[in-house]
Order: sequence, then structure tokens, then C-alpha cells
Amino acid sequence: MRLDPSYNPQVNTTDASGMPKLPRSQLAFARTAPAFTRAMASASSSGALAPEGSTAAWSTSVRSGQTLTGIVREQMAGRGVNISNNEAMRLAQTVARSNNITNANMIHPGQKLNLDGLNFSLQQAQAVNQAIAANKAAALSAAAAPAVTPAANVNTLNTNTAMGSTALAGTAQVQLLTRSDRSGNVVLEKTIDRAIEKGFIPAQDKQAVMNKIVQLSQDHRFAPDDFARLTLMESDGMNPKASNSRCHGIIQFCDGPDRGAASAGFGANPKAILGHSVLKQLDMVDKYFEDTGLKNFGPVGLDDLYLTVLTPAARNETRPNAALNIPGQQAAYLHVNRDMRAPITRNSILAGLHQNANERLGTEVAQRPSMQAARLSAYAAQAAVSEVR
Repeated sequence: MRLDPSYNPQVNTTDASGMPKLPRSQLAFARTAPAFTRAMASASSSGALAPEGSTAAWSTSVRSGQTLTGIVREQMAGRGVNISNNEAMRLAQTVARSNNITNANMIHPGQKLNLDGLNFSLQQAQAVNQAIAANKAAALSAAAAPAVTPAANVNTLNTNTAMGSTALAGTAQVQLLTRSDRSGNVVLEKTIDRAIEKGFIPAQDKQAVMNKIVQLSQDHRFAPDDFARLTLMESDGMNPKASNSRCHGIIQFCDGPDRGAASAGFGANPKAILGHSVLKQLDMVDKYFEDTGLKNFGPVGLDDLYLTVLTPAARNETRPNAALNIPGQQAAYLHVNRDMRAPITRNSILAGLHQNANERLGTEVAQRPSMQAARLSAYAAQAAVSEVR
């Protein structure tokens, strides 16, 4: 497969407010807000992302011949969200735990199930679907717009036309949303600022790197902050020259057939990756995520995101506390209770990546309530009990 051409926005300087100053006419800003931001804003204003407990109860009764995984897929599809087999299995485990079902394969006709535990994944998926639809609509609209002739004075905009009014409104909207997107991804921004301080990223590339990661997160359905946590573990936070002799770059593209370096187009000379900038390596990340089918696991949690980089085959084990088959020596952070003799599980990965990020960034970043946060809390409680024993 070919390596997609790079997308490297160039930022020349910034204005007095700290926003990028681009050498473009006002027409360059005549676009709608980023689709994911607009979808999330729409969902929030409509109550679709209402705090847990404020939505109507979601339940169903088991019919003869149904499985828990099948029920999850059917219920999500009924609300406009199609999920992968892997995601259905994971969510089935969530439903089983919330209904005190010890064996997810043992349900019986007439049994009533509380499905409120699916709400967060449903809301995330609906927001992503809205973003995809908005992107398609924007692309069609742009394709249908009349071209600007060379003779036109592109620096002068007629605000009496619909297009002119939209362009001027779009300028302010894009700048406000850029600030909002930045402040909304606290871990990512802190990680990029730290990378600039360490010399990993040129200061003038900050906004371009931020934009590229947010775009990747929309395309492959993961949280931008989770990508930052991944790189803090793999490359000390986006160090393009990070290497352990076999794996290289910001997410540690490894050598060998069907591994990351080969996917990125550097199978014959993996170390050549070290000569490329963070922006260029993000294009390689895009290609690798596409090849490993990351978006099929979405909305992607931090554990699946990290396993896609570490050992994609381990994603097939969906139980949160089951030992994962991960060869080779790994960082202590990834093991249960940071004990190298203990196994690596999905929950220990979550705990380790969050702890590593907090320590490297020098602060504990607050999270919005989510299933991932609940799993971390449960894992911490379990770890405390284990230490007492």
C-alpha cells in the first residue's frame, strides 16, 4: 500500500492574540467550524451528552435465542450506531457487570437488562457519525461553490453576498473554535508544549501538529488526549528521534515484516524514520492506523489505541482484567501494580498510561466522567486491596 502524501500546514507567525497568521485572503477562512466540534456542540446543546443519570432509563428484556453480544449490537443499531464484533463483545461485558451477571454467555428469556452502561459509547459514536456527515456535506458544498477567477480581487470580500457574510463569520468562528479545541485537549496541549521545550517540535509547528492530531482522532475515532498519553509512554512525548534499536519514532515503528516500519513505508530501512519530523511521522501514523483497522474498534478507548501500537493481535482479548499475550519486556507501568512479574491487562495499561502521563507532565489532569474513568477507579480500588493482602 502506498504511503499517503503528507499534510503539513505551514504557520508563518502569530498575531497579537496568539492565533496563527496565515498568508491567505479572507476567502481562505470561508469554511464551517470543524465537524467534530460542531457535532459535539450540537449534541451538548440538545442534551445528547447530558450528564450520567439525567437521561431516560435504557432497558430491554431477553428474547429466546438472543445472546448478550447480539443484544448490544441490536440496541446500538436501533439508535443509529453500527459497532464491530470486538466493540460488541466489550460492551457486552460492561452490560454483564452492571447487571451482576457473572457469565455473559448465560442469560435467559424474560430476563430484564439495564443498558444505561452503553450510553457513553452511544453518545461518542453518535457525535462521530454527525461529524462524518457534516464533513461530507461540507465537501459537497465546497465542490459546488463557484471558482474565483484570477481577475478577482481576493483580498476584497463583498459582505452583501451570502458567501461574503459566511466568510467573515467563518473567520471569527474558526479562530474561536481553534482556541476552544486547544483548551479542550489539555493533555495534548501540555504534551506539545513540553515537546517544544525539549526541542522535539519547532515552535512554529505547534498549531500544525495540533491540527494534524485532532484530524487523526476524527478519522480513526480516538481521543486526542489519549494519543498524547500514548506518545508520552512510547517516545517521551513526540520525540521523533526516540529509538531502542528495533523501534523508532514517536509511536515506535518497529522493524520486521507486517510491523509498523513496513506499514509506514520504511521496511527496508526502519531507522530512516528518525530523520523525519513529527509532522511527517504523523502521516506515517495515519497510514499505520489505517492498515491496522483502528477505526473499526471505535469509538476507540485508550487501551485499544495503545494495543494497536504495542501488539495489535492482543486487541482480541476484551476482558479488562485478563492477562494479555504481549511478547518481550515492557515498561513496569504497563504491568498490574507496576510489578514486572505480574501480567499486563487492559486495566493495568489504562492505569499505567495515565500515571506515566501525570508524572511526565507534572500534574494530574482531571477527566470528564466516562467508562474509562470508572474502569481506572475500579482498577485502583482493586490494586489497593491487592497491596493490603
